[in-house]
Amino acid sequence: MKPEHVETPLSPATPNAAHEVDQALPVVASLTSAWWTRSVAVLACVGAVGVGAMWFKLSGIQEQLARQSADTGSQAVEARLSAKQAEELARETAARLAVTDAKLSEVSLQRSQLEELMQSLSRSRDENLVVDIESAIRLAQQQSQLTGSVQPLLAALKSAEQRLTKVAQPRLAPVLRAVARDIERIKATAVTDTPSLLIKLDELVNAVDNLPLLNAVGGAAMDKPAPVKPESTWASAISASWWEHTLAGVWDDVRGLIRVSRVDRPEASLLAPDQSYFVRENLKLRILNVRLGLLARHFEVVRSDLNLVIRDLTQYFDTLNRQGQTTLALAREVLAQAKQTELPRVDDTLAALTTATAGR
Repeated sequence: MKPEHVETPLSPATPNAAHEVDQALPVVASLTSAWWTRSVAVLACVGAVGVGAMWFKLSGIQEQLARQSADTGSQAVEARLSAKQAEELARETAARLAVTDAKLSEVSLQRSQLEELMQSLSRSRDENLVVDIESAIRLAQQQSQLTGSVQPLLAALKSAEQRLTKVAQPRLAPVLRAVARDIERIKATAVTDTPSLLIKLDELVNAVDNLPLLNAVGGAAMDKPAPVKPESTWASAISASWWEHTLAGVWDDVRGLIRVSRVDRPEASLLAPDQSYFVRENLKLRILNVRLGLLARHFEVVRSDLNLVIRDLTQYFDTLNRQGQTTLALAREVLAQAKQTELPRVDDTLAALTTATAGR
């Protein structure tokens, strides 16, 4: 509120004082206007600073949201890729199983046809024996080709040898000699032992679950308690004050905060902890592919997948301890034994049986 002006009668002797009052009023008005201008400027600066801070904060939130969106998108792509690989693997497995079932049904059909043929024909005892041995050997040969093992063929030849020895017919002596030669040749032939390789692959899968990764190396060493240095004498142990014990404990804690280690493979040491599960599962899938390739006798695929398994073991897992060395040695042993070998044939026995059937 403006102060009320009180009019005082001016005497004719004070004209200069009135003139000075009239000159001071514009100065006070200018000072008041300058004060309001400065106040408005200060408030504008404070508002600008606040707006800038809010802008920077909103920019940080926007960057964080963009980063989280990118991470979510990459995880979704990886999940879709894994699902697609699993679907393709299931489709391939179903196709291979269908082929195996078809071959088994074909073998069963051939066996039933052979049995009906043997029952329908009336032959002599020797002729029936020859036909029975030939059908058993051919069936065992087909089983060996399906399973990749010579044991069915070897068992059929040994059974034929026992039956021929029990009959002791001079006309069947060439067949007995041919069977003996084929047995010796099969025993001397090195063939891939598929059942033992499958057992080793199962052991390899079980070992992967407990094999430590390279980015986890050193955790066991950090968990071990530091060895307590014994006191030199009983007197020094008694004379140790409480602050010395406190200082020693603080020094041990500070020394445990820093660990220096050599990193030979940074891509494995920088692996995120949540990716360890995917590394193990991918390695298991590779071993499963090796198993399927071994059953299908695709040894080139088996050796390629085993090389990838060995590469993953040496790249992402700790192979310096005893468990890692054992697992790596097992994988290399399977790789060395998985070789493309042709199953031995029993052409001599089959030729001798054909000759005996013809009566020559």
